Amino acid sequence: MLKSEEFVKFIESWGTMGVLWGINRSMARIHAFMILSENPVDLDEISKALYISRGNASMCLKELRNWGVIQRVHISGERRDFYVIEPDVWKMFFRIAVERKKREFDPALDTLRQLIAEKDSKKVKKVSDRLQRIEETFSTFDRILNKFLENEKTSRIMIEFFKNFAPR
Repeated sequence: MLKSEEFVKFIESWGTMGVLWGINRSMARIHAFMILSENPVDLDEISKALYISRGNASMCLKELRNWGVIQRVHISGERRDFYVIEPDVWKMFFRIAVERKKREFDPALDTLRQLIAEKDSKKVKKVSDRLQRIEETFSTFDRILNKFLENEKTSRIMIEFFKNFAPR
């Protein structure tokens, strides 16, 4: 694997973006490293290339597998575990979207609904109305996201449809 300046920039920017997704920077950097890897990689190669501990790399690999964006593969004659990126880019992004909704959006909507449901006499009508409008907007997004994320194939078709409306 060639380690060019662009290679390093991509790994670091993917790591920064991962933090915005609410995931560990090391996990995002490992994901980026694997995106750029032509061949299966093992724990030692990852930890050496990214200057992270084996323990950290191991935990991140497990979490990336839980997200469904990497896979463990067996190489004949090897005792070590090797890993590859999910080969279907759409599946990878779809799984990230499903996880983000489950981990970020759903808890935020639940908390908002609990706050609205509280019968607090001190709640100002103006604030109460604002919270209700936010909940209505979030609920609309929730229905759209649920429809979009209910089926990977349907989501792909929807994206292809909406690409026609995106400026080039």
